[in-house]
Amino acid sequence: MEPKGSHDIVEQWLKAWSLSRKLPLPIRHYSGFKVEVGEEKQKIRYVFSEINNDFIELSNQIDEPWIYLKVCASPDEVTKVVSEKWILQPPGYMMFCFGPMKNAVTNICQGYRIESEEYNSTTVVKITTKSGEQASIGRIVLIDDLAVYDRILTEENHRKKGLASFLMQELEKIALSKGISKNFLVATEQGKMLYQSMGWKLYSNYTSIVIPGI
Repeated sequence: MEPKGSHDIVEQWLKAWSLSRKLPLPIRHYSGFKVEVGEEKQKIRYVFSEINNDFIELSNQIDEPWIYLKVCASPDEVTKVVSEKWILQPPGYMMFCFGPMKNAVTNICQGYRIESEEYNSTTVVKITTKSGEQASIGRIVLIDDLAVYDRILTEENHRKKGLASFLMQELEKIALSKGISKNFLVATEQGKMLYQSMGWKLYSNYTSIVIPGI
């Protein structure tokens, strides 16, 4: 795997993130990347593979709310170089796994079924109840030799049934069918524990900051 904060892997991941969300592809912004998100509480995101002068200068220039700065660094490293106008967001963790994943769940829990759809190089896999209620959902985007897993979610009343593990392995099958075994994602604190149990490893801390609006 490339060194932590590799510029190329961050670019691949961000391109996949944008495709998954049907957003414009990232454009280069000095040594980082810019995505026009266009949401009320996330207008733009700038992503950097490391803390550098470009990141620090941009943090000084921006005063508008709901523009996110994101970087492969720890929260402590970020707070040392930005002003107090910026508010830390919940921590993220870039993670990687060279398949196969561990702790295989080969059978879906009784009473559930799988469905899928495709768009923008993205495959969505959804686990529903027999009545059609969504229980778990996730996406995989294939970018060159990298499989990016995105927005993995299990609804609270369907947890602890192995659905998330089963879903991840269904997504992995899609990557392997295309000869791709390099897997990458950004996890929340909660999700990190699941992925570690399946053999994923930490690639880099991923810290987000924003100036909140009123």
